[in-house]
Amino acid sequence: INMTPMLDIVFIMLIFFIVTAVFVKEAGIQVTKPEAETAIFQKQVSILIAVTPDDEIWINRESVELDALRVAVEKLHSENPKGTVAIQADEEAKAGLVMKVYDAVREAGVPTIAIAAEQS
Repeated sequence: INMTPMLDIVFIMLIFFIVTAVFVKEAGIQVTKPEAETAIFQKQVSILIAVTPDDEIWINRESVELDALRVAVEKLHSENPKGTVAIQADEEAKAGLVMKVYDAVREAGVPTIAIAAEQS
């Protein structure tokens, strides 16, 4: 039995699934997001920023200092100007730091900023 056509089909299917797969973008660290009754799903999130309870800020699996955050967001936002920024703040993170992160993102020129929450 000639197995060549079956192998061709299997490889074509493999390529199809790889190309059409949706990859989940992560900020680089796991945070426990607070719950909100009014939380809605955001589609076009291009930059994820995580704020930990230990006052760490993470973008694309890299720890970033607050002073360098605006420059990093400007660079990433220039690559995808239509994308939005989502701030994933741990429920134990300090509100003051989250607001400083929000301000830095706003200063970077990003018009749409979302605060990530779990839907309750």
